[in-house]
Amino acid sequence: METNIENDINIDENWYYAVIQDPGTSVEQFVGYRDEETDSQFLPVFKTKQEAHKCFKQMPKDLFNAKYEAQAIIEEDLFKLIDGQNYKIYLLDEKGTIVEELGNK
Repeated sequence: METNIENDINIDENWYYAVIQDPGTSVEQFVGYRDEETDSQFLPVFKTKQEAHKCFKQMPKDLFNAKYEAQAIIEEDLFKLIDGQNYKIYLLDEKGTIVEELGNK
């Protein structure tokens, strides 16, 4: 049985939305950013797909050569993704404001 999580209905608190560049291709990757002031790298995530869409409209991206999609990912997989890398995970709101740093509780 396939589960549809498209509409944010009953998403467990351990699920987040991250933006994927070129989804479904061999070069698919999570979209991360570098804070130029602190020189730190981070992966932005959101509690809802709508927040991800609204915020991502404001964020830098390559509109001519890439496609983007917000996809749900469980918190555990986010941490596995950045394990051993110099990335932080920030939960952002729709305006791009940092709500909290995940994993730093």
